[in-house]
Amino acid sequence: MDFQEKKLSSKVVYEGKVITVERDDVELATGKKSFREVARHPGGVVILALKDSETILLVKQFRYPIMTADLELPAGKLERGEDPDLAAKRELEEETGYRAKNWFSLGYIYTTPGFCDEKLYLYKAEGLEFVGEHPDEGEIIKALEISKTELMQKIKTGEINDAKTICAILRGLC
Repeated sequence: MDFQEKKLSSKVVYEGKVITVERDDVELATGKKSFREVARHPGGVVILALKDSETILLVKQFRYPIMTADLELPAGKLERGEDPDLAAKRELEEETGYRAKNWFSLGYIYTTPGFCDEKLYLYKAEGLEFVGEHPDEGEIIKALEISKTELMQKIKTGEINDAKTICAILRGLC
């Protein structure tokens, strides 16, 4: 079966600082007409930073859309056209105060491909050196250290529900 859809027309219905939303008229593989609403996002990076063989860096910050302070791996949005490798290094230092000597790509994920094209690049960082944190202006964030055992327990019990965090941990530790 052919799963392809053909874009017939596209209209920007919202343009913001972080996302753009388009409404596309499409022709389905069956020949029927429909539409798709697509959030366009520049993507981001997620860093699984290991302080040592048993200690992982997390950050805690308030996430407005879910109205709670969330435990996550350090992460950040790409500037349009920014190299993900450089963005990962920048975000790790900004959010945790650490630089890493060794970097490993863990691939990428699409966060919600049903309506958004956001692509997150996953990294593992080792050989950490503390140089001082300097979060973005307006970013209230706290870096934390956690053992692998405690981290896995928090995922299992639902205390950590952030999908990008769980994906990077799965790719980087399993």
